Amino acid sequence: MEKKNRLTTWILVALALGILAGYILNTTMAAPASYSDAMSLITTVFLRLIKMIIAPLVFSTLVVGIARMGDAGDVGRIGVKTLAWFFIASVMSLALGLVLVNIFRPGDALAGTLAATGHADLATSSLTLKDFITHLVPASIIDGMAKNEILQIVVFSLFFGLAAAAVGKKAEPMIDVVDGVAHVMLKVTGYVMQFAPVAVFAAVSGIIAKEGLIVLKTYGVFMAEFYFGIAVLWGLLIAAGFIFLGKRIFDLLTEVRGPTILAFSTASSEAAFPKTLEGLERFGVRNRIAAFVLPIGYSFNLDGSMMYCTFAAVFIAQAYGIELSMGTQISMMAVLMLTSKGMAGVPRASLVVIAATLSQFNIPEAGLVLLLSIDHFLDMARSATNVIGNSIATAVVAKWEGELTAPAEKDVATAPLN
Repeated sequence: MEKKNRLTTWILVALALGILAGYILNTTMAAPASYSDAMSLITTVFLRLIKMIIAPLVFSTLVVGIARMGDAGDVGRIGVKTLAWFFIASVMSLALGLVLVNIFRPGDALAGTLAATGHADLATSSLTLKDFITHLVPASIIDGMAKNEILQIVVFSLFFGLAAAAVGKKAEPMIDVVDGVAHVMLKVTGYVMQFAPVAVFAAVSGIIAKEGLIVLKTYGVFMAEFYFGIAVLWGLLIAAGFIFLGKRIFDLLTEVRGPTILAFSTASSEAAFPKTLEGLERFGVRNRIAAFVLPIGYSFNLDGSMMYCTFAAVFIAQAYGIELSMGTQISMMAVLMLTSKGMAGVPRASLVVIAATLSQFNIPEAGLVLLLSIDHFLDMARSATNVIGNSIATAVVAKWEGELTAPAEKDVATAPLN
């Protein structure tokens, strides 16, 4: 516990020093962009180290959890409860973004000053229902793991774990090996996380050195309104968690404080995945639930990202003076409900999803250029919110299943995350 708190402290220190160093370099260096490029290399290496953990960790923990669940009926029941919570949380997040952007109307300040020209340098092809469904099933699990396609890994692990449970005793030695893989990957996670403060400093100092604090001032109103929306969303998620978990919701927030800060500092939900899994185990969520629900949440329950999608899409429409009827906005929300799934792990995924949505509603995609310079700071809030939302979802599903215990009662024999 002391080591975990020490790492969190160092991440916060690195965040503060990064802002200070970035500001100094921005005002004193002749070519701060070169420093930013150098720092981006450090950040990229750290995120690649995290990504190399994701596939084997998701596969091993999920297979062990499902295999030890035993009954396919249990898997189906837990899956239905999980998706039900995710659906409600998704609708709440998307609707909140719509409500707030219509109240604040941040795009009105730019209305009439923009031309529908320019290019955001993003892939904007729409994701159809057929594309989404076929994307669920990997043509090759090796290819899915190589590309860190979490949803495909989850599907394969689901079949693999159910088959292992059906085989019974003959599969137990293999499950023990996979369990061992989970232990090893968590040890690797511990090694990688030692570099987190360095990566946080590099990421924050690099972006401030390149853009300067003026980027925060120029878009200060928009960012303040969005962060207010994030705060409201946190309040709603915590309130929903309180209904089912009671005062233990605050213990949960304490356990995932470190992963949340890491996700905020690196603007990456993936970076926090291993530590979030550990925090849920310490909180008392049994491994078979945590290993099942959390990976699915990374594709179906990115609450912060979904709120941002509706907020940003309508903001761009407002900036171009395009009035969207309530019916159109609800249609947009329905489209985003589909296209936002599976965005985890995709670089600048929220912008890609928004770009695909804008094209369907005849809103100039060039409006995304307005957000590129501050997207890193917005992504910080989105990523942290994704961690909070998925942690609460996992704990609530565990509570529904009677699989949430006091930390001291946790069955360490079946939990590879200790």
